[in-house]
Amino acid sequence: MQEPTHIGLDVHKETIAVAVLRPGVGECDERVIANTPEALRKLLRRFDDPAALRVCYEAGPTGYDTHRFVTSLGIDCEMIAPSLVPRRSGVRVKTDRLDARNLARLHRAGELTSVRVPSPAEEALRDLVRARECLKDDRRIARQRLRSFILRYGVRYPHGPDRWSHRFEVWLRALRFGEPACQEAFAHLLGAYFVRDTQLGALTAQIEELADLEPLTGPVAHLRTLRGIDTLTAVTLLSEVCDFHRFGSAASFMAFTGLVPSEHSSGASRRQGAIVKTGNRHVRRVLVESAWAYRHAPAVRGTLRARLEGQSPEVVAYSWAAQCRLHQTYRRIAARKGSRIAVVAVARELSGFVWGAMTDNMAA
Repeated sequence: MQEPTHIGLDVHKETIAVAVLRPGVGECDERVIANTPEALRKLLRRFDDPAALRVCYEAGPTGYDTHRFVTSLGIDCEMIAPSLVPRRSGVRVKTDRLDARNLARLHRAGELTSVRVPSPAEEALRDLVRARECLKDDRRIARQRLRSFILRYGVRYPHGPDRWSHRFEVWLRALRFGEPACQEAFAHLLGAYFVRDTQLGALTAQIEELADLEPLTGPVAHLRTLRGIDTLTAVTLLSEVCDFHRFGSAASFMAFTGLVPSEHSSGASRRQGAIVKTGNRHVRRVLVESAWAYRHAPAVRGTLRARLEGQSPEVVAYSWAAQCRLHQTYRRIAARKGSRIAVVAVARELSGFVWGAMTDNMAA
């Protein structure tokens, strides 16, 4: 069998640095081409056998277009996780050509870790969910600006604490300031909040509509059987992970979430620290938010009871087992280390239950 030729690409907005490492050769052929389909096609057509090519490049802001274009030509291409690329501590020079050269050499040595490339439909859903997160952050900032504005002018909410509510919004709309310029500034800030709030509501409704359609309806219903996970959280998990079966065990999925503790062990000494916070931060955030539900005693009532209706006995038993175990974990750790650390520990175990539900490993 012919040995493959490894090609490392350092992809940027306008250019691509290319390093070609041929079989049995220690030095790379290097060049810089334009980041266009025509230039990339011209480069790859120089090789007689596309099946003998192995292309790789680091994941970055340019997205998945390069990967999809190269694979459309029948050439094997991998996206590499930048955070897992080995770096030599003594190297103080970094250029695009050097990055491409290192990728080609490390890829041939088998030292690189690839990331899963989502399909166009999966990427579109993920971007929709992330757009909602951005709008939620924008709305929070708009609220903070309004609170800061009225605080500077000594205006106080007369009906108790100024928790954001419909009544608080009605009071804001009725506010009037003596200076016309001040009133104009307040009106713009208030308008910015209502625009973001309306956009957020519309996007939330759209995501919930998609959750009722194939292929999401089944997995969403399955995830919603777990306490603390409702439609938006379920869609977030599905859009970010895409394929749960790519994780061989619950422990590997926990590592993907970044909820596992850091560790520094040597000899007989074993020391664990804070969670590593690597992996997908969106998945980690929604799992921690959901984990707060397990501080309450196990119970099946209200919306959870409705979500469990029509599910198989195995799924219902799995949901109950998750409640019992995670509540016990919360109580045990909260008594020693406080609620925040306990919730993170619960989120880690909850990720294992999520993995089991999505891969039919529900031997609780």
